[in-house]
Amino acid sequence: MDGVNENAWWTVPENFEAPFVVYIDGSQEELIFGHGDIYLRSIEEHSNTFIQLEGWFTASGQTRVTVVGPFRAKQWLMDMIWSVGSQEPNHQARGQEMLQRVRSQPLTREDLDASFRVRSYIWGLSRPTRMRGTT
Repeated sequence: MDGVNENAWWTVPENFEAPFVVYIDGSQEELIFGHGDIYLRSIEEHSNTFIQLEGWFTASGQTRVTVVGPFRAKQWLMDMIWSVGSQEPNHQARGQEMLQRVRSQPLTREDLDASFRVRSYIWGLSRPTRMRGTT
């Protein structure tokens, strides 16, 4: 094995434990992965993940999206998918920015960190700047 693949994310067994699974409708699948899933490969490569899309025979025609890979990359992708599908315009806009980023270039540590900070803020998990009862 050459030096490039020796430490590749897919050689780490933990990256295949606990895959993230989400169900999306057909229109959201096309929005994210493109017609005929033309962006699937670039999203996988740029996020260092494997993504499996499975059509489910439901009334709404949902697709099951299964993501394996490094934990933070999986979180980032789930955040992007959730944001793109949100009913809130500001979350949708953020999701679209994230989608364009992962389609066009590899994610960086800064991308992953920024997503974590925003998600923590959205869900009210940000560390308080001042604790109650202190000055």
